[in-house]
Amino acid sequence: MIAIIDYGAGNLRSVQKALTAIGEVSIVTRDRHEILNADKVILPGVGAFGDAMDSLKKYELDKVIHEVCDMDKPFLGICLGLQLLFEGSDESQGVEGLHVLDGQILRIPDKEGLKIPHIGWNSLDLQNNGRLFKGLSQHPYVYFVHSYYLKAADEAIVTATTEYSTHIHASVEKNNVFACQFHPEKSSTVGLSILKNFAGIGEA
Repeated sequence: MIAIIDYGAGNLRSVQKALTAIGEVSIVTRDRHEILNADKVILPGVGAFGDAMDSLKKYELDKVIHEVCDMDKPFLGICLGLQLLFEGSDESQGVEGLHVLDGQILRIPDKEGLKIPHIGWNSLDLQNNGRLFKGLSQHPYVYFVHSYYLKAADEAIVTATTEYSTHIHASVEKNNVFACQFHPEKSSTVGLSILKNFAGIGEA
C-alpha cells in the first residue's frame, strides 16, 4: 500500500491514477496512522511553498513526514513535494521548509526567449545511479511545471539534472528519501517506469 499525503494540494488523483495504471494499490490520506503503516509514502504538490507549509502544519503532517523519513520507508516528493523537503524557498521568504534535506529553492532566472514558469517536456541528465531511473535511457524526457528550482547543498544526492535558464537539480535520492521536480504522473511511459521503480524499492 502506498499512502499519498493529502494536505489540500492538487494532482493527488492523477498520482493515484498513475499508480493504479502500474498495478499499485494506494490511498489518499492525511491520517497519521494510515501514513505510518503504509509500505511507501508520496508527497505530491502544486501551488505555493508557504501555503503548502501552512497546510502541512495545520494537519500536523510536517511531524508525520519527519517520522516517515526517519524510518526505513521509501518516501517520494513530487514537484512542490520536492521543494518542501528542503530548507526554504525564494517563493515564500522567511518560511521554513521541512528541512529533511539540505538545500535551497531558488527562482528560475529570467532569460531572453524562455518563459517562466518552465512548462513542458525536457530531458534529464542522469547521474549517481539513482534508483528511480533504473532501466531508463541516459536522457529520458519528463514533464515539468515550475517557476522555482532546487539547488541542493550536496551534489552527491542529485540523481538527475536538467537545463532551463540555469542548471537545475531535477531529482535527488538520500537513503530512503527520493524526490523529483518533474511530474512522473504526467510523463507518459517514462514517468510510469519511474513510479514503478519507486514502488519496487525494498521489494524482494
